[in-house]
Amino acid sequence: MSEISSTTVFSDLRPGLVRLAYRMLGSIADAEDVVHDAWLRWLAADRSMVDEPAAYLRTIVTRLCLNELKSTRRLRETYIGPWLPDPIFDPEDEDAADDITLPLMIALERLSPLERAAFLLHDVFGLKFEAVAEAIGREAATCRKLASRARTHIHDARQRFAVPKEEGLRFAAAFFSASRTGDLAALRTMLAEDVVTYADGGGQVPAPSQPLVGIDAVMARHAGLARLFAVRPSQLIRYAMIDGLPGFITIEEATTVQTTALNVEQGKVVAIYVTRNPDKLRNVVDLRATAAGT
Repeated sequence: MSEISSTTVFSDLRPGLVRLAYRMLGSIADAEDVVHDAWLRWLAADRSMVDEPAAYLRTIVTRLCLNELKSTRRLRETYIGPWLPDPIFDPEDEDAADDITLPLMIALERLSPLERAAFLLHDVFGLKFEAVAEAIGREAATCRKLASRARTHIHDARQRFAVPKEEGLRFAAAFFSASRTGDLAALRTMLAEDVVTYADGGGQVPAPSQPLVGIDAVMARHAGLARLFAVRPSQLIRYAMIDGLPGFITIEEATTVQTTALNVEQGKVVAIYVTRNPDKLRNVVDLRATAAGT
């Protein structure tokens, strides 16, 4: 395989490899680092012996992710407040879309690394269990059991009533309007009784240190925010699908970039996911400049 063709092969496979690493790690920066490491190993390999580059590179990325998870799990144990995966927005490549929504990403965190790998490789990326076995270094029968356990653990997080994109973005616009103008009566009608709000500030910006559970707790929080918005209005950047959920990107308190994603089921918001940790928003292209130009 020539250097030109080997580079082309990797470039063609790179988006899928990043997608796999992101689903494994929940971090865009870590996913990019893993894929870069895979690239270096690809360059150093005897590529004339590689019959299936896609399978070979998926194996490298999966194993690198499994190594990475050993350290990230320790970091998550000391994380300040709720942890949310880095938000990704509106994938332009329709092939990049899958049924892994933000709630399911969070549920994946509760799986063992091997369960997560087996589930993603087989159920999401469509690999046969023999290929999964090669990637994670286990027998195919073991991989079947790992994937089965994963499905059982994350069953409740699978989205049962997917909201079409246009409908979801209309709902996000109505939610933004009600929450930012202080129309608490309208906002309350949008919320399920058992709604939960998760806010990830990572200890770097203000955010509730525990999830807010139930409509009364969530409404009390928004009543307080309404007073803040009256003094310092929220700046809307745009509406977006955020990890498969409708939501919006804003600038709060004049400087803090924030994403808000809404899990909507049967016309009611059952969960609100707010990401404020600046380390998780580095993939957002200079939103402050965008806002200033609008």
